[in-house]
Amino acid sequence: MINTTLFGDAREKLQEIAGSCYSPRMCITSPPYYGLRDYNQLEEQIGLEESPEEYVNQLVNVFRGVRDVLTDDGTLWLNIGDSYYNYRSGKGQALPKQSVSQTFQDLPQIRNPRRGNKLKGYKEKDLIGIPWMLAFALRADGWYLRQDIIWNKPNPMPESVRDRCTKSHEYIFLLSKSQNYYFNVDAIKELTTDGKGLKRKRSVWTVNTKPYRDAHFAVFPDELIVPTILAGSQEGDVILDPFIGSGTTAKVANDLNRNYIGIELNEDYRQLITNRTA
Repeated sequence: MINTTLFGDAREKLQEIAGSCYSPRMCITSPPYYGLRDYNQLEEQIGLEESPEEYVNQLVNVFRGVRDVLTDDGTLWLNIGDSYYNYRSGKGQALPKQSVSQTFQDLPQIRNPRRGNKLKGYKEKDLIGIPWMLAFALRADGWYLRQDIIWNKPNPMPESVRDRCTKSHEYIFLLSKSQNYYFNVDAIKELTTDGKGLKRKRSVWTVNTKPYRDAHFAVFPDELIVPTILAGSQEGDVILDPFIGSGTTAKVANDLNRNYIGIELNEDYRQLITNRTA
């Protein structure tokens, strides 16, 4: 079960992990963003729901399963981006938009038939607020919402829009299963400005996006995952990623002498994950 990727629906595969003898110490993941990608038209995929509320509910169900398999002192580190609501009146198209990185995943799902209905409560050009909708829903479902971390991107995707600033950040939420949880604050201390001492890591993390040449979609930069794993686990622990994608979490976990369990819906990523963990 450990140091392997289970292919299938995360909601089902988490039940398999629950029935095993392995309990991950932490989960670090980035689920599919709302309305931005089509995973080869797979029926089980998350991200193409008819409304943001349905999308959030689906993720709450996934992370309820994550909470069930974590150790009692386990944590969830959740990277999630936002989307804009853009309903083209008269054309029957409601297209969530977002700039994530310089990859094809930034293209809206123009041909998705489930985007044809106008959503109540949203105006054209509204920022939906997906990250905080999800964070509050997870808190209501029993998670402890401990911190919002800002991923500052010095090299964001350029945007043509001229009535707001270019988006150059995403959120990483730190959530815990219990009130008391494992967090190694010393493992992620940083050099002071003068380079003579150490200081506690701040809540704004500046990390460049780095496209992976073998993937046509955005991947986690290693530098973004390293501090989460160092703070949330010890050597030999198991790290869980229920949306493992290209396998960056697995690679970094192994680099840091941890084990991993990945889950991925799309079988097409099998070789990519294998290559990155070889």
